Amino acid sequence: MESNVTTPGAAPNEPDEETLAFAHRMFDLAREGRTEELAAYVDAGLPPDLTNDKGDTLLILAAYHEHPATVAALLARGADHARANDRGQTALTAATFRRSAESVRALLDAGADPAQGQQSALATATFFELPDMLEMLQRERRS
Repeated sequence: MESNVTTPGAAPNEPDEETLAFAHRMFDLAREGRTEELAAYVDAGLPPDLTNDKGDTLLILAAYHEHPATVAALLARGADHARANDRGQTALTAATFRRSAESVRALLDAGADPAQGQQSALATATFFELPDMLEMLQRERRS
């Protein structure tokens, strides 16, 4: 017999308040760059591609908030650098927008494609006139 714990009034199979609170804490760890703590949760079984209601993964949030050590730790634990959020942005797009060369390098080294996504890293670097990022991304595409 299967049992679902839900918030009163919530639809079956919807996460309960405790589960939602835990997930929010995990997203906060990624935003804050609390690498060791987040890595420990992933090592204990937290999906490295946990995604919020906007499609942002832990990796996208770590990249956007300029935490290259967290980006590297998530990549090392199997986070999918190709996952895009609901706006078509990848972790590489986020790192490019924030001009985080260390995160961009880690993502490129993991195989991230600068042209991937509706709002690709290349398009972002071009649109926001980020010549240093554009050069880094174009150099990767040529190699």
